[in-house]
Amino acid sequence: MDFCKAFNDKTKDLEKGAPIPVIITAFKDRSFEFTTKLPPVSYYLKKAAKIKKGNSTPGRTLVGKVSQADIKKIAQEKMKDLNAIDLEGAMNMVKGSATSMGMEVTN
Repeated sequence: MDFCKAFNDKTKDLEKGAPIPVIITAFKDRSFEFTTKLPPVSYYLKKAAKIKKGNSTPGRTLVGKVSQADIKKIAQEKMKDLNAIDLEGAMNMVKGSATSMGMEVTN
């Protein structure tokens, strides 16, 4: 019950319905620590393209489009969770995710 209260307090300002990854560390004395992350890149891409889900056969058909501005915005927001040195690297990671989901990246 303590976890639920602590989690709800920490996530009350985040968007409702967004998937929030959590890393939980439980100790023998029944205490715990947890760290929340931002929603996955795929969540932001689907939201930007206004689609429900990615393509099951990427490379054959396109299910949506995202702009370079959307890619940059997502990369800036997710920068602390991504394993990228700079913004360009983060943008390339987000573009790769968009491509693998069957989305077209437009200028």
